[in-house]
Amino acid sequence: MPTLKTSVLGIDFENPFILASAPPTARIDSIDKAFTLGWGGAVLKTITPDNLEMIEASQRYAAWKNGNRVCGFENIELLSHLTVQQWLDGIEFLRRKHPTKVQIASIMAPVVKDEWQTLVRTLNDAPIDAFELNFSCPHGMPEKGIGMAIGTNAEISAMITSWVKEVAKKPVFVKLSPNVTNIAEIAKAVENTGADGISAINTVQSMMGVDLDTFVPMPNVNGKSTFGGYSGVSVKPIGLRCVAQIRQNSDLPILGIGGISNWHDAAEYMAVGADAVQVCTEVMINGYAVVRAMKQGLLDYLESKGFTSPADLKNKAIANLSAHEKLDKSKQVYPHINDELCVKCLKCVTVCDESEHSALSLQNAHIEVNRGNCVGCSLCSHACPKSAIIMK
Repeated sequence: MPTLKTSVLGIDFENPFILASAPPTARIDSIDKAFTLGWGGAVLKTITPDNLEMIEASQRYAAWKNGNRVCGFENIELLSHLTVQQWLDGIEFLRRKHPTKVQIASIMAPVVKDEWQTLVRTLNDAPIDAFELNFSCPHGMPEKGIGMAIGTNAEISAMITSWVKEVAKKPVFVKLSPNVTNIAEIAKAVENTGADGISAINTVQSMMGVDLDTFVPMPNVNGKSTFGGYSGVSVKPIGLRCVAQIRQNSDLPILGIGGISNWHDAAEYMAVGADAVQVCTEVMINGYAVVRAMKQGLLDYLESKGFTSPADLKNKAIANLSAHEKLDKSKQVYPHINDELCVKCLKCVTVCDESEHSALSLQNAHIEVNRGNCVGCSLCSHACPKSAIIMK
């Protein structure tokens, strides 16, 4: 039987599902509850020097839904409101009650060496397992010259990483922003100055939408709004791309983040290089108990593949990533229509005709494929509302 246990930088995880630094890890009693329900660890909501002002907006969330499902989520919430001492007391409490659970301290400070090093020294002897440097919050903090303002600058990111590594007694993960041209470049910069691991990604800078009656973007904060951090299932493709790009350029351990809502998502992140995964938005929408199905689903999958642990899954997809110029273009696939499923709605005919190729037509109550026109793009299979088209 496989196990969910895995080890990252000498830190033993009873399972690879970790709560991300976010509202679900803002309170000690909440983390206590999450650990009891089965999470392998938690990244504490970002701890800052006590003199860093935190004044929240109301409202601070907005959602994009497909029916009742939240597909995209925007937030403009800031960092932890607990004092450093409250965190120290809470970390001690959690360690006594949950000795096997991983605790990672997310930290952020102004771009001042003494501020970062003082915060690290204060937390060094607390029973945490690692630090996570928050270089990536896309709202509120960049205006203060921190958060994403750090993570979009390779030189500053590397400099602060070196400051922390000078004094840190625990492994140091750096949490990176997707809001850059080349995330692998930032990852390499912090690796070169001593980072032990990478967390990727933080939220994507976004604007959820506009109320067309009031013309106020969402979320509406007393008639105004601002750009926020986008998360949820719709950002998974961005997160997967970022983790894969980092893995292609670095051997550092990676904690994968972004749009993970089930075991399948987690397994995909591991296949492109993640050692473990962090989850936030799915918990905010459906609660801590989602981890039960995630754990069981991943365990069943590992068994079905003959893997003994999540480590066996790591990097399995990386060898199959290629530059476009190196893709095998010698073979072509064609659409095959299942007449039992096809309802002759002609959507495939329309999209093929109006998106370049005109390779499909209705002939004798059957969708026919003109192979002379077809280029095997697969658009028709994605547009079909009945999944009646497969590419072979």
